[in-house]
Amino acid sequence: MTIKAVLFDFSGTLFRIESTASWLRAALDATGVTLSGAAFTQAERALHEAGALPGGTTGHGTVPGHLAEAMAVRDVDATRHRAAYTGLAREVPLPDDRLYDALYERHMLPAAWHPYPDALDVLTALRERGLPVAVVSNIGWDPRPVFVAHGLDPYVDAYVLSYRYGVAKPDPRLFATECEALGAAPADALMVGDDRRADGGAAELGCAVHFVDHLPVDQRPDGLRPVLGLL
Repeated sequence: MTIKAVLFDFSGTLFRIESTASWLRAALDATGVTLSGAAFTQAERALHEAGALPGGTTGHGTVPGHLAEAMAVRDVDATRHRAAYTGLAREVPLPDDRLYDALYERHMLPAAWHPYPDALDVLTALRERGLPVAVVSNIGWDPRPVFVAHGLDPYVDAYVLSYRYGVAKPDPRLFATECEALGAAPADALMVGDDRRADGGAAELGCAVHFVDHLPVDQRPDGLRPVLGLL
């Protein structure tokens, strides 16, 4: 097949969210709240285990029953996304109630995100080859300011975000909308993502699919480069 358009996931594919420790520290700084060394470590571990950081790891525990429904539909609108993740954070006792909103607000800031080392090079190469690029993401907020702040927005032609359409990947409608926005047939598009279930939904439409590992930025210096070899 000849690839005529490339679709990318956002979190874990082009960008990676900061560590839980950095996230919590930023929220503490924003509110002026302090935690001792031991209390900080305990809170950091508990937030990580709860999976409370949007865009981070999924955590190692199970979702509490009273939050199961909210988590299942968290990406279909902004209100549910905030409710789901602040709900998870509230499972962890913190010394000031303001911290829960501060944590949620922090994860939407460009400073909380880092592009993978090869993201700019790969996007630049795609632009030089004349291939349109789109971002399709399960998300409850607009990540475009993140792309702008890190200099990647000029290389993205379209954004299809789940919360704006009320459906989430692997629903094929998101991928179909993305392909339409780029003027490419699904059979001529390549989807690049880190979630085999969600991003793999593109294959149902006939898109080629390539997976990358959801790793910290410093552990995946060239995970996107193989995309260029698939074109």
